[in-house]
Amino acid sequence: MKIELIKKLHESHKAFVELPEIDFSYQFIDQVLGFLFPEHSRKRYKSVHELDNVYDSLKGNLFELLMISFDNDEVTAEKVMHSFWNQLPTIYESIKKDAQAIYVGDPAAYSQSEVILTYPGFYAIAVHRLAHVFYQFKVPYLPRILAEYAHRKTGIDIHPGASIGENFCIDHGTGIVIGETSVIGNNVKLYQGVTLGALSVDKNLAQTKRHPTLEDDVVIYSNATILGGGTIIGKGSIVGGNVWLIESIPPHSRVYHKEEVVIK
Repeated sequence: MKIELIKKLHESHKAFVELPEIDFSYQFIDQVLGFLFPEHSRKRYKSVHELDNVYDSLKGNLFELLMISFDNDEVTAEKVMHSFWNQLPTIYESIKKDAQAIYVGDPAAYSQSEVILTYPGFYAIAVHRLAHVFYQFKVPYLPRILAEYAHRKTGIDIHPGASIGENFCIDHGTGIVIGETSVIGNNVKLYQGVTLGALSVDKNLAQTKRHPTLEDDVVIYSNATILGGGTIIGKGSIVGGNVWLIESIPPHSRVYHKEEVVIK
């Protein structure tokens, strides 16, 4: 019995696919954010030459991660690496707009630097925007590794496949879940505990749109649950706390959960 078990384990190890090294992946994403936003790393670069060196180092680290992810396919790894760096200025501008949206939307925020350095919502969004690029390029494993790293650090669970527009604001954020096929428009704000989920966890639906769409200028308050791929929250709508929604609502709607509070 023991020998048979050892043989089976040996065979499974021979078929094992090499995966990106977890801590190296974590280190890479934090280095990228530190490169883009000095507040994040609290590091000041003293010259353009120093920035060039950091840039080249990050490119080398990314190439190494992609080589592992694509099973040493150098051509694909090189192509994705260059495509990622070409998109980085656009991603940077999007993340800056998110920081501004959080700063404007939170009276407790004293500066954008404070948002970048300390706000879990900002961190979760920033990592998502980077991971989403790798998801679009169909990089195996790495997008989910990065998303789960941000989830672990912030309590905010954003699938790397979710499509999110500009000026996205997460306030507090703890317990937010955003599913893979969610579509979020511009100027959307979510509070803690919001779930954008699926009505069913049937594996046969894996290639279908399972999660809701939030149009522009929508606000979702704490602990609201919105489910279903066909559910659309119309532009400018406000969904109150503790609401459960499985159907679409028209633009500029106000949806709230009514409960009676009795004081004796």
